[in-house]
Amino acid sequence: MRNQEKVMSVKDLTRYIKMKLEGDSVLQDVWVRGEISNFTHHSSGHMYFTLKDADSRIKSIMFASNNQRLAFIPRDGTKVIARGNISVFERDGQYQMYVTHMQPDGIGNLFLAFEQLKKKLGDEGLFAAERKRPIPKFPRAVGVITSPTGAAVRDVLTTLRRRHPSVPVLLYPVLVQGAQAAASIARAIEAMNRHGEVDVLIVGRGGGSLEELWAFNEEIVARSIYASTIPVISAVGHETDFTIADFVADLRAATPTAAAELAVPHHLELRQHIAHLSQRLVKGLSAQLTVKRERLNRLRRSPTLTQPRRQLLEPAQRLDRLRERLEYRLRQRLSASRESAMRLERKLAAHNPKQQLDFAKKRVDVSRHQLVQSMQGIFKETRHRWTAQLRQLDALSPLKVMQRGYSLVYDEKEKRIIKSIEQVQPGDLVRIRLTDGKLDCHVWGMEENGDEQRKG
Repeated sequence: MRNQEKVMSVKDLTRYIKMKLEGDSVLQDVWVRGEISNFTHHSSGHMYFTLKDADSRIKSIMFASNNQRLAFIPRDGTKVIARGNISVFERDGQYQMYVTHMQPDGIGNLFLAFEQLKKKLGDEGLFAAERKRPIPKFPRAVGVITSPTGAAVRDVLTTLRRRHPSVPVLLYPVLVQGAQAAASIARAIEAMNRHGEVDVLIVGRGGGSLEELWAFNEEIVARSIYASTIPVISAVGHETDFTIADFVADLRAATPTAAAELAVPHHLELRQHIAHLSQRLVKGLSAQLTVKRERLNRLRRSPTLTQPRRQLLEPAQRLDRLRERLEYRLRQRLSASRESAMRLERKLAAHNPKQQLDFAKKRVDVSRHQLVQSMQGIFKETRHRWTAQLRQLDALSPLKVMQRGYSLVYDEKEKRIIKSIEQVQPGDLVRIRLTDGKLDCHVWGMEENGDEQRKG
């Protein structure tokens, strides 16, 4: 049987191994060269990856508090040199490296960070040519953002005074090297824009190594230049030095001295240009004067000025012809107007209500006379016709016959004429109409024609 005191749990064994590893001074500060694989940047900010070479691999982790200081972004396949300590992750019982520092292996840490930031800002459009603003030709004032000590500021100020001594220069001293340099430069650019006292900014420093110029490769400086409303001339290092600030700036100068030369025109060049313009102006005015003088001489020799009365004859003749035409047109219009007035007067007279009334009265009189004559004619004709008819009627009247001894016999009520003895009986009452009256008679007897018999 084994001694029970030597039997350990898995947890105890893992913790013992961890303690041994953490107690080794070599493993607590070790540098490891390898290639990154299985890289994961967790939402917590921690980075999980594997360091490998041709023969082996080790799991690694870099906490967010450490990887925030990285000047580049690791990727799968990136060869790096990592610094950290070796320990055991107790839950899995697996040893791994806890990385605290890391830098690219081969091409250099700063150069890789430079290329990555350059690509990032380029993709965002910070280097686009169409957004770059022109440098004013005649700035009212020039702002200089650089270290107050060193050759760069002396070169800039000397060049500005030599080229254009009347232009004010505002110097904003900043740190151009070290951990605080980038923030200092960004604050200066923002302050210059806030005050708005200058028309152009020179931002830069003298030459140096990549590490010394690194402040001008920081993202905060690049974005400050991009956000500036004042045009920016970058002047960092020597002609062969390029920084991120150079790509974002509106204009890059090879050196601080060149930046000063680009910022303001040379006063002697301006004087020469002004003199040249003055000469051109004098020549132009002289040429214009010559042209005007020749034109004036032509005008003096022109017939208009030498013989003005002759110039008035033709207009006078034209005026006479126009007057004649005007009078002729006026007479024509007057005649036409008179004829039109007469026509209208005749039309008006034809429609005069008094004349129309008189004419209507005459027509009424004529019609009345014709009506009277017609009525008289009709009356005469009707009277003649009635007279003839009366004579004829009178000739046919029973009364006329009765005057010759005839009479009319009616029944008792005079409703019918007795024409036959068959209409009465003996003893009936009858009435006899004579020419001068009536007789009431009583039938005592009757006798038919050809019959002598008497009835009683």
